Amino acid sequence: MPKRYAFQIQYIGKNYAGSQIQFENGVEIDEATIQGELEKALSTLIIGGDPAKREKRPIKTVFSGRTDRGVNSKGQVVHFDTDRTIVASKFIYAMNEILPNDISISDFMEVENTFHAQKSAKKRFYRFEFINRRYKNAFDGDLMLVKYPLDIVRMQQALNYLIGEHDFSSFKSSGTLNPSKICFIYDAHVEKQGDKVIVDIVGNRFLYNMVRTIIGTLLEIEGHNLSAEHMKDVLNSQDRTKAGRTVSPYGLTLMKVEY
Repeated sequence: MPKRYAFQIQYIGKNYAGSQIQFENGVEIDEATIQGELEKALSTLIIGGDPAKREKRPIKTVFSGRTDRGVNSKGQVVHFDTDRTIVASKFIYAMNEILPNDISISDFMEVENTFHAQKSAKKRFYRFEFINRRYKNAFDGDLMLVKYPLDIVRMQQALNYLIGEHDFSSFKSSGTLNPSKICFIYDAHVEKQGDKVIVDIVGNRFLYNMVRTIIGTLLEIEGHNLSAEHMKDVLNSQDRTKAGRTVSPYGLTLMKVEY
């Protein structure tokens, strides 16, 4: 029986078309993805061969979840199967030499064959960061700039309405593949550190663009001086048109996955 291995992967998402390999009409789209780069590196290291040939990826990976184009990760979890016995320290070093500079791996280990990076996950922790000041700064990078004043207390009150189990249809984009729209949010917190605003959300699962639409709704509340209860009204409506816009993916990071 093949052995199953799992590891954490960190990446900066701006140069990739998301974490997963993309297909159209059953044909792989020729765009750089985290999965594509990872499988090329794994196949080169474990099997050998020409890493430039995308069709030669005998090692297949399973991710804890999909991240969109531009989204970062500090705690994405991946598993794969192989007949080879792998030494963790040598493997991590070799993989990080092969992978592009904006992708790295850590915490490599052999796991039970019943472990599944996606299906075994219990909690996922996302963080969204943006800048709140009137003028841009050259060192803001790709982070979104919000120029109007924000009421952090009201923002927290709005986030509190999301905690618990709810139908999050109002915050999903049309690309959501899973028909289930029920998610459980364990924690949602906002704080301001200087000019930077940090929103942390922990849930059992997230719909396509859900976090980015929650942020857009928070900013709609602030931009129009609405009550915090507007978030509850949007949630209960189960109507995407009632929520705010889907903000830029830059600033969104998958921080951790718990099992």
